Amino acid sequence: MHRSKLTLKSLELFRETARCGQVQSVAQAAGLSVSTVSHHLRQLEHTLGVQLLDHARRPMALTPEGAAFLDQIDGPLDLLRKAEGAALTGRLSDIRNLRLALIEDFEDEVAPDLARQLARDMPACRFLHLTRPSHDILALLDGRAVDLGLATRPDAEPESIREWPLLRDPYVVAMPLAAPEDPADLLKGKSDLPFLRYSDDQLMGRQISAHLRRQRLELPQRFRFESTQSMMGMIADGKGWAITTPTNYQRAHRFCHQVQIVPLPGPGFARYISLFARADFDTATAQRVWQVMRRLIRDCVIGPAVRQTPWLDGALHLPEAPDDKAFR
Repeated sequence: MHRSKLTLKSLELFRETARCGQVQSVAQAAGLSVSTVSHHLRQLEHTLGVQLLDHARRPMALTPEGAAFLDQIDGPLDLLRKAEGAALTGRLSDIRNLRLALIEDFEDEVAPDLARQLARDMPACRFLHLTRPSHDILALLDGRAVDLGLATRPDAEPESIREWPLLRDPYVVAMPLAAPEDPADLLKGKSDLPFLRYSDDQLMGRQISAHLRRQRLELPQRFRFESTQSMMGMIADGKGWAITTPTNYQRAHRFCHQVQIVPLPGPGFARYISLFARADFDTATAQRVWQVMRRLIRDCVIGPAVRQTPWLDGALHLPEAPDDKAFR
């Protein structure tokens, strides 16, 4: 029987390098040194006897032979990942690698407890934990740079990514506690208090802008923010108001005693936060992470928010748990 000298590790590293063109990025995601990744790529080319990558270009580009080789191994590598996942189902202690990205909103309340819980459940696992905006997380999943991502659901359903819902986070009005205004007047532009917007580079910003267009509401665009902390600081100083969500309000701890949130006048809308997984990622691992996140969000996010602001009860909630088929 002919024994191939190709290794699964070298094939996976080649595929990731071919997709992003950066050995350094592949090394960081894999938890390896740049020299180790480069050695695997050179060894693969030596074994095949052909040059797969143009190493002189930045970012690296596939040679014609490399493009043909990638086309042949892409499908089989996905099947091998699925087979490995099936073999490890129910044995989380054997999981060896997990690359996880979370939105910044849960960096304080959820991320530390999640890391501790997963470290206990998966003692043999090498973890990569990233904190990114939702749109970056979805791009990382699409580019196979991470395995799982906690992010805001986009308007268009991502292809080749599975979704399990975790939180309905309603949009609310945030305004100064010391100088309350009529929220309806704020939305109609009948106040001198400026409107503070989230940047349209963020999913939240785009969702808010789309809602205002649907309601035919035109508000000035003087202030745009990516940082909720900066936005809440201005509101606390009486310098503006915003449309935000309870989870973002809760995260701005230092300003909460000077800022109040009230229901958004008119038709309500919400962002939905979900766990997203690559289609070829192990289902058992994804389900376990989803279960842990669901409990942490209930205890660390929803519970404190409803105790502080009782009218959020029922508006800020866990979506109904999917049945087992959603995890297959």
